[in-house]
Amino acid sequence: MTLNDLRGAVAVAGVGHAGLGQAHGYTEMEILVQAAQRAVADAGLSMRDIDGLCTASVAAPMWAMPVIEHLGIRPSFIDSTMLGGSSFVAHLLPALHALASGQCNAVLVCYGSTQRTSTLSRAEIGRVRKQFDPQPYETPYDPLSPLSSYALAAARHMHQYGTRREHLAQVALAANQWAQLNPEAQLREPATLEQILAARMVSDPLSVRDCCLVTDGAGAYVLVRADRARDLPRPPVYVLGNATAVWNRQISSMEDLTVTAASESGRRAYAMAGVSAQDIDVVELYDAFTINTLLFLEDLGFCAKGESKDFIADGAIAPGGRLPVNTNGGGLCCVHPGMYGVFIMIEAVRQLRGEAGARQVANAELALVHGNGGTLSSQATAILGTAATL
Repeated sequence: MTLNDLRGAVAVAGVGHAGLGQAHGYTEMEILVQAAQRAVADAGLSMRDIDGLCTASVAAPMWAMPVIEHLGIRPSFIDSTMLGGSSFVAHLLPALHALASGQCNAVLVCYGSTQRTSTLSRAEIGRVRKQFDPQPYETPYDPLSPLSSYALAAARHMHQYGTRREHLAQVALAANQWAQLNPEAQLREPATLEQILAARMVSDPLSVRDCCLVTDGAGAYVLVRADRARDLPRPPVYVLGNATAVWNRQISSMEDLTVTAASESGRRAYAMAGVSAQDIDVVELYDAFTINTLLFLEDLGFCAKGESKDFIADGAIAPGGRLPVNTNGGGLCCVHPGMYGVFIMIEAVRQLRGEAGARQVANAELALVHGNGGTLSSQATAILGTAATL
């Protein structure tokens, strides 16, 4: 079986989320279960139908086991690969193989975190991460991780291509404008470019408005084979392409701080889907920091390297612009509970199903979803499409 055989063979049949913002006393497992139940119901299925599971957690290396226990399922396919925030985009291809081979019939991809209301402090979460993920060349200096790593990439992009803080602020402004159209977004108060530029500096050149939110939240989606999806209640959203690439773990191990492995994952995902960047109608990028959006627009072929600052000028990625990017408000303004990848999948599905309300992109048929993990470490790209794209 080739990747071409997998193009469009599987569809997202249901999505769901829970506990966005603050989970109000629920644990991360409880909101994960709520999101999973909503995604399964959205697909017109019951939990008894779920025989495949993909999940991951920041702090629990054997996370799939208690998730299975709490969901009351006995899956024949399990993937708990942990690649950081890109995990829930990277889970797609293994799930496609499992479904296409007949190993299972319905795969649930799910995540939950109460990072905002957890009794664990940010410092304690950081210590857990260091225990399971030591970085020998950086950890001894105790950087403000991951923020300072992304600040380093931003500073290099500025030095190499003349990017300015105003360009980063344009990314934050576009996210804010999309968030104003999304009642689920956590940061909806209108902001001006001047206000964003005046925000408190955290790690030069990144201010607090260049950084993602810290929220609670859980998300889930359900995958089934295409022939089954057509008989379920919601319009199927087909997986046309998916690829994952990892070139480094530490930011100090990047060969070029302005080029990420998205340039590889994007190329392979486009090839599998048989489309190019110019065909994409809506883009959902993992914008943990404003520099991410600029780097990924370049690496994924929407503009040449170093030209993203010009590409986004005049509101090009904001509502009404020529390329809708991060239409829910992104990790900067909508939600970001530690790992964000599942939420960009949910938003892309909603856009392609025409269910995004005031932020709906007209006639959207092809969506690109791109997940990022670690410190520009893991990159996973997915191309999703409506029935018209098969």
